[in-house]
Amino acid sequence: MCGRYALSRLPDEIIEEFEITGGRTGAILPADWNIAPTKDIYIIREKEDPNQNLVRELATVSWGLIAPWSKDTAAAIKSQSQAINARTETVESKPTFRSAFRSRRCLIPATGYYEWATELGEFPSKQPFYISSADAVHSTLAFAGIWDLWVDSNGQVHESAALITRPAVDFLAEIHSRMPTFLPRDRWHDWLAPGTAPIPFLKSLLEFDSPAANLQAVPVSTKVNAVRNNGPELIDEIEIAAPDTLF
Repeated sequence: MCGRYALSRLPDEIIEEFEITGGRTGAILPADWNIAPTKDIYIIREKEDPNQNLVRELATVSWGLIAPWSKDTAAAIKSQSQAINARTETVESKPTFRSAFRSRRCLIPATGYYEWATELGEFPSKQPFYISSADAVHSTLAFAGIWDLWVDSNGQVHESAALITRPAVDFLAEIHSRMPTFLPRDRWHDWLAPGTAPIPFLKSLLEFDSPAANLQAVPVSTKVNAVRNNGPELIDEIEIAAPDTLF
């Protein structure tokens, strides 16, 4: 799973890198090196404008998909904290995610994400790692995501999103069994296209060779464990006892 990530890009930088044509909606978010579930996050999506032109926009939503059947705010928040990740294997069939997968897909920009080594025991127990792009040119990661909206009893619209994970591969599998699904730039247009599309086609967009290519992982301080801690020092590499080779 992916339970924490970082985004230090300015909105203008994201707008340029992701070729956003429809501007920005929602609050401006500060740089955040410890984004946790239910926090506000940026997503990139495509929608029709009032003139029925397709535009790509940068929107602010909250992390964790609110279950469509939530009856009140308390239920919505509870469901949200349990739906931060959708699995590639089941996203099209799980009740919480299936409608959004079919018609409301997005990208979630990140400068990196955290994962805790608990699976294979090769590293100190619960050692956090920071995983980011090794490509200095295209350094912002694009998580495949889905978004949805929920209307509360007062008529207020709440937008939320979840990122899609897949089985980890290559060196990332030595840290954890899951990893976010990163979408290459040449698949953004098809993924973001609003409206329904054949499920096999959508699933095919999530599968490609070398999904861990151009990524790097470094061990970081356990300070990231506490949501109250924030700042660029969280991604500083530390020394740990490790296997003979470390990424």
